[in-house]
Amino acid sequence: MLPDKRGYFGAYGGRFVPETLMPALEELTQAYQQAQQDAAFQREVSYYLKHYVGRPSPVYRAAALSKKIGGADIYLKREDLNHTGAHKINNTVGQLLLARRMGKKRIVAETGAGQHGVATATVAALLGLQCVVYMGEEDIYRQSPNVFRMRLLGAEVVKVSSGSGTLKDAMNEAMRDWVTNVRNTFYVIGSVAGPHPYPVMVRNFQAIIGEEAREQMLAQRGALPDCVVACVGGGSNAMGIFYHFLPLQEVKLVGVEAGGLGLHTEQHAATLNAGRPGVLHGAYSYLLQDVAGQVRPVHSISAGLDYPGVGPEHSYLKDSGRVQYITATDEEALEAFHLLARTEGILPALESSHALAGAIKLAAQMNKQQSILVCLSGRGDKDVPTVAKTMGVELI
Repeated sequence: MLPDKRGYFGAYGGRFVPETLMPALEELTQAYQQAQQDAAFQREVSYYLKHYVGRPSPVYRAAALSKKIGGADIYLKREDLNHTGAHKINNTVGQLLLARRMGKKRIVAETGAGQHGVATATVAALLGLQCVVYMGEEDIYRQSPNVFRMRLLGAEVVKVSSGSGTLKDAMNEAMRDWVTNVRNTFYVIGSVAGPHPYPVMVRNFQAIIGEEAREQMLAQRGALPDCVVACVGGGSNAMGIFYHFLPLQEVKLVGVEAGGLGLHTEQHAATLNAGRPGVLHGAYSYLLQDVAGQVRPVHSISAGLDYPGVGPEHSYLKDSGRVQYITATDEEALEAFHLLARTEGILPALESSHALAGAIKLAAQMNKQQSILVCLSGRGDKDVPTVAKTMGVELI
């Protein structure tokens, strides 16, 4: 069972952090292990997922989209219908209940697209915890509706202007805050990244996506999907839906990275397709870096995928060949966004639009008796200003 006791998925993972954080990570590891074995904690998480988040999220057969493409049947796991509009809240419910159990009164988080920040601010308000969210200046501009939502929920949003002003820089600042205030502060990482135990803890809190989806596909279609597709930035929604399908070799698993303006440019965020192993944010994993080993600037139209690293378990799954990682460009993601809107009446997040773009390409190569399950990780309301800009439309 991976990770091992040191937090490694094969060669990837581990803890590469300042000495001052090691006691905090040990405290977190022990608290999480005890909580996993505590039936009362598990019942508490399940209660909030059912009655507050609205789980189980449905699986929906996108018949009109499938007919338009003319290949395999496409099904959507509707994480966009969760409270706050994305899969992120599955993890924040778990981590903030754990923070309260540990007696931590102050929460720090980082966010790119804002969905993790909104989910953290939401659960912090619910549990009466102080919340500080770090967000890159560029992402604050791109995701202004989510910034306002976080502030309405009582969170302090701290603008990060260093570096490229995106998720990587926000994560740097959140970790600095945690190092400074580690005694009373809990750091809620939003993806399957960071030092051990975050990758396994976030994966386990998100694994309910795949657990539900596997049962729902069997009940609705009478068979497992032939293929499961999810977008990959840090990779939390993908690990969430992949996890319970990993032992089922008959199910193909595909992760879709942000191809940005194309892999022939350096304007993309395709870490697994164009990176090489290195250390970022406390873990050893694939990483986009220049010839000198410095972290390379990245680009994606989706703020949530605009990250130069990836969760270490994805690196292991790439090397093992169990998961295939492909890319979708900004243009392909936008086409998928518009196609789903017009065929099914659903506005997907731009992150999810990358998964859809990958699924559309795969479906066209498959027959009508086959099926693809796509993780629709979030709703697209937050991305309407970005999409409008690409269309040359000025919103009033």
